[in-house]
Amino acid sequence: MQRWMPPLPGDGTGVTVEAAIAGRRCCRAFRPDPVPVELVEKLLALAARAPSGSNVQPWHVHVLTGEAKDELGAELVRAHHSGAPLDEEYAYYPPVWSEPYLSRRRKIGWDLYGLLGIARGDKERMSEQHARNYVFFGAPVGLIFTIDRQLAIGSWLDYGMFLQTIMIGARAFGLETCPQQAFAKYHAIIQKRLAIPDDRMIVVGMALGYPDDDAPVNRLTTERAPVADFTTFVGRLAVD
Repeated sequence: MQRWMPPLPGDGTGVTVEAAIAGRRCCRAFRPDPVPVELVEKLLALAARAPSGSNVQPWHVHVLTGEAKDELGAELVRAHHSGAPLDEEYAYYPPVWSEPYLSRRRKIGWDLYGLLGIARGDKERMSEQHARNYVFFGAPVGLIFTIDRQLAIGSWLDYGMFLQTIMIGARAFGLETCPQQAFAKYHAIIQKRLAIPDDRMIVVGMALGYPDDDAPVNRLTTERAPVADFTTFVGRLAVD
């Protein structure tokens, strides 16, 4: 069992927790600069401090770089363009959309395509952009996350906290991420290539690397509902 060690003085970029959270984004263009394996290990050790019910720590991570990442990406892109039927093991989205979720989903899609100059109805370019998921948007590191099939929904909640901790922690080291559920759609290909046992399910993938701040796609800004829209205060709170 790896023991947690506090970070050394001067580690990371000095970004505050507030700034790391507020500035987090889904990065869709990365520089090719390699990420040292020691830094990836340090980030994962940090993320492993995420809470989990009864400390079961339900996560397992496959870290892909170099040829291993490129070969998986090429196979997934071929599958994407072939139009092969998807075999999703779990429902990420609802079968029928309602408001306000439908409008939010449409807005982020059109905002993204607008930055890329993709017109509505241009299905070919939309498909090409979606295919970039499978090459981790050019990031030097690809992460594939799996969970033991015997675990229940509580462990999936725990997994979300682990993933969020990676995404926030990465920013302390000048790195950015993009969580990608798209990988779960081709779980059979990924499980075979990475020799993932049948008793484990693919949860998501994630791109990790240094952001290309000159790429237009990384200017995408998502809106958030105000606190009053999703919060109910019960009882008295102190007033400054």
